[in-house]
Amino acid sequence: MFDSIIKNGVIVTGSDTYRADIGIQSGKIAAIGDNLTVDNAEIIDAGGKYVFPGGIDVHTHLDMPFGGTVSKDDFATGTVAAACGGTTTVIDFCIQPKGKSLKESLDIWHSKADGKAVIDYGFHVAITDMTDAVLAEMKEVISSGYPSFKLFMTYDGLRVEDDVLLKALLQVREYSGLICVHAENYFVLKYLVNKFLSEGKIEPIYHALSRPALAEGEATGRAIKLAQIADAPLYIVHLTCNAALQEVVRARDMGSKIMAETCPQYLLLSEDNYREPDFQGAKYVMSPPLRPRENQEPLWYGLAHNQLQTVATDHCPFDFKGQKDMGRESFAKIPNGAPGIEARMALLFDRGVNSGKITLNRFVEITSTNPAKIFGLYPSKGSIVAGADADLVIFDPKLKKTISKTILHENVDYTSYEGFKVTGYPVLTMSKGKVIAKDGNFVGQKGAGQFLKRKNLMII
Repeated sequence: MFDSIIKNGVIVTGSDTYRADIGIQSGKIAAIGDNLTVDNAEIIDAGGKYVFPGGIDVHTHLDMPFGGTVSKDDFATGTVAAACGGTTTVIDFCIQPKGKSLKESLDIWHSKADGKAVIDYGFHVAITDMTDAVLAEMKEVISSGYPSFKLFMTYDGLRVEDDVLLKALLQVREYSGLICVHAENYFVLKYLVNKFLSEGKIEPIYHALSRPALAEGEATGRAIKLAQIADAPLYIVHLTCNAALQEVVRARDMGSKIMAETCPQYLLLSEDNYREPDFQGAKYVMSPPLRPRENQEPLWYGLAHNQLQTVATDHCPFDFKGQKDMGRESFAKIPNGAPGIEARMALLFDRGVNSGKITLNRFVEITSTNPAKIFGLYPSKGSIVAGADADLVIFDPKLKKTISKTILHENVDYTSYEGFKVTGYPVLTMSKGKVIAKDGNFVGQKGAGQFLKRKNLMII
């Protein structure tokens, strides 16, 4: 007995491409085969289209305080946008407030998400106040289903010293967790920010110039060496440039357990965007910043050859009017972050698969399967096999769209990709067997998303 059957589609996984029907029962994939038929089952016709495992975005910042304001998408609006773009799972960052335990911090983030998210979700824990008690607490947090942690090497009030990063790496090695790191050299950035501001250089371009690629490359290499000393795995978030990529490649060639993600903005946008007139460059202020265009081809090559393992979004949206313009008198006061959760799948398909930079199967790997494996969701998520959650996306490879704020569901007053033309777009998104988005419209239920306890992280 099936509740529904997806028929006539071409199933695409990280390793295979084949034509078959998918029978769904009680939120799970119950069968995959030819000519599946059951009386009273809902038939979903995927003729002429691909069927992908639902996208997994492992780097989002929903309802996040930053710089005196809060990111515009909460767990309701942000996950609606994700669903409409073909993403069925997010892993958000729980930011530890100063003086709070990790459990208290997680309670805060659960109150933000529970009953609001429309797709399934998990949490990384971003540790900003690493006391001995917090260090000891990591073991319990890992066993409770939160096995990944983020540490910042920059930002006043968030950054940790190298010895603290080393202690955390030793802790996750012992208890089978994973450290994710934001790698930029704090002292280089601080010096350059102060220098530019003292010279009256306040425009958005100086955000990028104050955070040079080599400062990211240096910090990436330093974090990797600490992981090597600890013999621990390490995951580099939002890698932007060839300088950082080469540190990852060198370590992986040595056999070290190093993994990294990049984001669509670093593949498709560039430092030139900061020079847009009338303060428009503020829309792209994020950290690390957009880089000169010559960094894009190495990143694409890295994705194609498993030097980079995932593409996430770092979705952290702030309105241009009322939030980004807080920094008109100083680039250092522009809230850091940009939207991107909804357009990720379409942009990567068009600019990656259609252009021949990555294969169709690699597209599925970096948007779904690898994130599921690395962060302890596989094979329930990120795969199309009997017994997996029926988180599926029907994707029309011939559907042409122009990315615009007018067609997106993100709760922010702009998109970084305004005017981008794409061929290939999701037309139906299913979460645990229920259709939640169809033809660009959300048709699911607020609060239907469930919190995911994670374990069995994989090194790939």
